[in-house]
Amino acid sequence: MQNNQNKQIDSIAILGAMEEEVENIAAGLEDVTKNKVAGMEITEGYFCANSGKLRKIRVAAVVSGMGTVNAACAAQCLIDKYSPDAVILSGIAGNLNKNLHINDIVLGKTMKYLDSDMRLIAQSAPFSEEFHADTHLLSLAEKVLDSRGINYVSGIIATGDRFIDDKEEAAKIREETGADAVEMEGAAICHAAARNGIPSLVIRVMSDNADVQYEVFKEFDISEFAHAAADIVLDILHNI
Repeated sequence: MQNNQNKQIDSIAILGAMEEEVENIAAGLEDVTKNKVAGMEITEGYFCANSGKLRKIRVAAVVSGMGTVNAACAAQCLIDKYSPDAVILSGIAGNLNKNLHINDIVLGKTMKYLDSDMRLIAQSAPFSEEFHADTHLLSLAEKVLDSRGINYVSGIIATGDRFIDDKEEAAKIREETGADAVEMEGAAICHAAARNGIPSLVIRVMSDNADVQYEVFKEFDISEFAHAAADIVLDILHNI
């Protein structure tokens, strides 16, 4: 697991796959500017942290779009343009853990790909078959969730380029990977961050149990879940 314990975080990149996952974070910034890069609108601004001493953290937030390629491209774009000290992905995911429920949270202590032969991919930098959260960011998130009394696990999140909407497939993913949640961006963003030597963390609110057909799910109002994840990110920034 990465350890960023001794490095002060003065700038951070925050990503979400959908607008609802980023809008509350963007709304919490001061001195905001917007830039169009690679087909994305990046919101840049400052957040006032209060971790014992008042200071401003530079934040660049973006809606990446869904899927691993969109996620990795967006992460690398933010890294190249803003040189952040850390990267956070905030949003929703499908629950695979029978001990968790809708609105509970999974912190991505370990990120794994689905449907990828990591024996081959790991032959290139960062030479890893899975990716791990930064210990300092993970500890901050756990403290925030503990203080709020929110049920969560620091566990495994699986990432693939398919929307999982079948109970049997969800159970198979759980059995094969041990994952607590499944989604479409997290491992790719942590992969890009690790390749650049930058600490990262994925925060996912459970919006469903990976058993809802996409045609039904896309009609859901996910703003409650997405905003809950964003609020946790803002609380982490308060305590950095």
